[in-house]
Amino acid sequence: MEKLFLTFVFAIVATIAVKAQKISVVSSNGATQVYKTFQEAIEGADPGSVIYLPGGGFPISDDVKITKKLTIIGIGHKINSENPDGYTTIGGNLIFNQGSDGSAVLGCHITGTIHIGEDGNEVDDVLIRCNNTNGVNVRNSLCKGTTINQNYIRSEAIFNSASVRFTNNISPWVLNLDDGYISNNIITGEIYNNWNSNAFNSCDRTSFTNNIILSGNIHSGGDCQASGNMCLKEWGDDCINVNKEGFKWEDVFEDYKGITPTSKFTFKEDYKEYQGKVGIYSGTGFSDDQLAPVPYIVAKSIPEQTDASGKLNIKIRVKAGK
Repeated sequence: MEKLFLTFVFAIVATIAVKAQKISVVSSNGATQVYKTFQEAIEGADPGSVIYLPGGGFPISDDVKITKKLTIIGIGHKINSENPDGYTTIGGNLIFNQGSDGSAVLGCHITGTIHIGEDGNEVDDVLIRCNNTNGVNVRNSLCKGTTINQNYIRSEAIFNSASVRFTNNISPWVLNLDDGYISNNIITGEIYNNWNSNAFNSCDRTSFTNNIILSGNIHSGGDCQASGNMCLKEWGDDCINVNKEGFKWEDVFEDYKGITPTSKFTFKEDYKEYQGKVGIYSGTGFSDDQLAPVPYIVAKSIPEQTDASGKLNIKIRVKAGK
């Protein structure tokens, strides 16, 4: 993390030096390049590089495929008054194809879907964390080691018989997961694109533990293990059955507004005993700030011209994400 912090600060200086919201790319040997567009950054980055996206919008075409190991880090997807440049938005889909094993995307609002293995080849060990994305789609069963953690997923989580670790997310439903691990999520079971309202569809040989499942229709699949989930009906071992006359999920959460960062998924007093047992704040926990675990700029001052001695007195203030 210390090396990541130093390269991040160096990237900040490089970005400020060109006096615009440019994209800094730090290679594995510490060298930094600055690019004007997200596509140029992806194409120009060496394998193993970190792409730092500042606040602002960064469009990407479906013609752009990521075929090397890259870590993409945004400044966060929530509106944060401390950040003078706003949050990071990727406009379009992110597509990780053959060669991109070990890639990651953190701290971004993504208008489209994150696709893994779209070309039909094996893509392993991709990390998706602290994003707000339309969906995640692991496109074929060859892909292994995908980790999806602490995200707002607005519509689709589709895994095409791949094995995925899906933890501490907020999502409508999970489809077609085999030999997977689903733990400490909030699953709403909302109907989308004419799919039925099962929280989990066609999930086989999968472990479901300590989730909160808002839908009464829970599971379509077989050979699975379920324990410690909060549900509207009995399901698996040690189920926390909250179904009672007049019950509403608004009775459980501080301010439930659906899959949106404006919802407050902490528990009201009557349900506080379950706070550390089920849902997104249990297990490894959930970051409400939704920031990537790297520093980010909270204030900056860049004079229009140098002083009498020819120096440009740049002042920046940086805060570390959790």
